[in-house]
Amino acid sequence: MSKGIIILGSSRSNGDTFNVVSYMKDVTGFEIIDLNQKDIGHFDYDFINEGDDFNFLFKGIVQNYQTIIFATPVYWYTMSGIMKTFLDRISDFLYKEKDFGRMLRGKNMAVISCSNDNDRPKEFNLPFSRSAKYLGMNYLGDIHTWVENKNIPIEVKEKINAFALTLKK
Repeated sequence: MSKGIIILGSSRSNGDTFNVVSYMKDVTGFEIIDLNQKDIGHFDYDFINEGDDFNFLFKGIVQNYQTIIFATPVYWYTMSGIMKTFLDRISDFLYKEKDFGRMLRGKNMAVISCSNDNDRPKEFNLPFSRSAKYLGMNYLGDIHTWVENKNIPIEVKEKINAFALTLKK
């Protein structure tokens, strides 16, 4: 399996999405970055946030990992705000230090969403799949997961196990 990273974008560091991500880590051996533990400001054209955690974090990701899994709860039918901020900040490397932004080309992207039921909107993955295409990344797909009473159902674990096999690219 290629070297990978799971980027956890939840407002709760130890919530349901973390439980799913922890299981995925056990299956894949991929490391986890918790965006909730980072100081990442919003994108702006003046780059006033360039001193926050994003630049160092992004450079480490593109230099060290082939597969990037974005893991987010479903908030208001879409990704979490912290995940959207992370994706927006990739623009920093499309305007400045473009060599790092170009390092995304040929890398793999996948997505894990999580909620309380098997009810994700079908369009949920669109911002990710289109961003992957725009950035020249290979979109490996996405899965929707859910947690019941703080436990991952067997059906979901089987789904994660099958998805992990697709990440061998």
